[in-house]
Amino acid sequence: MDEKKQFHLEMIQGVINRIAHNSFLIKGWTVLLISSLFALAANNSNKYFLYLAYFPAISFWILDGYYLWQEKLFRALFDHVRLLKENDIDYSMNTSFVKERVAPWERVIFSKTISIFHGIIFILILLVMIISLFL
Repeated sequence: MDEKKQFHLEMIQGVINRIAHNSFLIKGWTVLLISSLFALAANNSNKYFLYLAYFPAISFWILDGYYLWQEKLFRALFDHVRLLKENDIDYSMNTSFVKERVAPWERVIFSKTISIFHGIIFILILLVMIISLFL
């Protein structure tokens, strides 16, 4: 493989790795914040903390979807650069011309990989709210 192409692909892969790491951290923060709000609701017997749990759940769901969308854009850019000739390599990290290859981020939010994790969190909040009504 050409040296210029290899370096450009490594640059793109570095961005993909950082985005994937951020997505992992988002999931961790989601669990931490929501479990903390559950603990506050149980400790103080203030049920309003359960309602507050929806805010980080929805916010982090949207943010995680945005990160997955960005990751998909950079993977499409990676595929584009992979097929370029060495003379055409310009080290651009612009993903605007590969957007048509990737679903819009509003759809990515409801992809299987994100919907399963965040959907379970959302359902868990709902179940805890229902259980708290009967206790």
